[in-house]
Amino acid sequence: MLAVETPTSALHADPAAVLPVQPKSVRDTGLTQQMIVELIAKSILVGGKIHLPVLTTRLHLSINVLREALEFMVAEHVAEVAWRGESDIDVQYQLTSAGRLRASAWMDRCPYIGPAPVTLEAYRAVVERQAVQAPQLCADELAAEFADDFLSPAVQRMLGAAMYAGRTVLLHGPSGGGKSVLARRLGSLLQGVIAVPHALVVGQEIVQVYDALLHRAPSPQHLRQLRPTQERRSSDPRWVLCQRPVVALDADLSADMLELQPDSHNGCYRSPPQLKANNGLLIVDDLGRQRMAAADLLNRFSQARELERSQLALVGGFHFSVPCRMQLVFATSLAPEALLDASALRRIGYKIPVGALDTANYRTLFRQQCVSAGVTFDEAALRYLVDELHAGSGLPLLACYPREIVGRINDFAGFLGEPARLSVETLDQAWTSIFAAGAPAPAPVYGQAA
Repeated sequence: MLAVETPTSALHADPAAVLPVQPKSVRDTGLTQQMIVELIAKSILVGGKIHLPVLTTRLHLSINVLREALEFMVAEHVAEVAWRGESDIDVQYQLTSAGRLRASAWMDRCPYIGPAPVTLEAYRAVVERQAVQAPQLCADELAAEFADDFLSPAVQRMLGAAMYAGRTVLLHGPSGGGKSVLARRLGSLLQGVIAVPHALVVGQEIVQVYDALLHRAPSPQHLRQLRPTQERRSSDPRWVLCQRPVVALDADLSADMLELQPDSHNGCYRSPPQLKANNGLLIVDDLGRQRMAAADLLNRFSQARELERSQLALVGGFHFSVPCRMQLVFATSLAPEALLDASALRRIGYKIPVGALDTANYRTLFRQQCVSAGVTFDEAALRYLVDELHAGSGLPLLACYPREIVGRINDFAGFLGEPARLSVETLDQAWTSIFAAGAPAPAPVYGQAA
């Protein structure tokens, strides 16, 4: 039988570093020798003879760690050297006959082949350190980010204070007011970079954390700032340097999506969104339209935020906790008091209204959309849009309309092979195509059913 070692902590006490340092031995990884041996054996079983540098790339483990494990495998007649070149790392390994039998059994039990995981203990420590070290937002940074977004000074101050303090935000207002776009723009205010592990090990199970669609690479500016520190040390390749994530959930959200998702084909679990959002921003859009009650959803996330941890469970019922260090943003077109009771609303730090634009800002936004879309602008036509179409129908000056109207003008012009121009005629045509009538009925009072 292969020996099983007791895992040790893989933490390294360099608080200024983003990425943990590279483990120099099997013990430093925090993983059992058995787990590393199984990962190596399964990788060789699938790929056949394999070079040591290739194995390093596949498993994200250093050559020193792999050599230690492979020496053990050779001694146990699980693997053997298939070919050796002139350099120390120019070595190919293959499985023995007995090794292939063992690797097949390990593959049947857990088909995961991928980057070696980090321990839950190491993950907790890194997330907590990154949460404490997160740079705080200042007023100038917020003003620069939202300079062209036509937000009122009061709304900007509320957003800034909420982001500065890391409090939960509820954006509320009529549909089309720009809440969803604004919520995602808040992610650009998150400062600094974080380390995200490819995967975690919980007992004998693997939980994938890194998601290339959500965990984006740092900007060149971040990399320039980090390079002097990173050049002085070798980092653990099991971790990826990323921007702080922005994870958005919509009306399709159901309770089961907040749990670990077993992936039997790959032999692991897929992380729920709240785990992927650690040290970032979690957005719940269209609150009140999910397949679970808004109060239940708010309570689950709020409680996890207050405790700074959330509970997850493996198949079979084993429960464990993971860090919950993220900022929450909810967005809804329903009236807050109709959606949540007073107790639930108190758990939300900032309730921020996002409504219609004033006339001046609406006109400015419309002009910008015309320039951006290459539509010839006409001031008289814009007055007709505001004073006749909007005022006559009672439709508010929402931020979504300029892009929609200008887009329709471009559609018609392209179809007819004509230059796109803003005019009373093209506005009437676009307006009718959007609202299915020349003069739509007034919009319902915010928060009431249509």
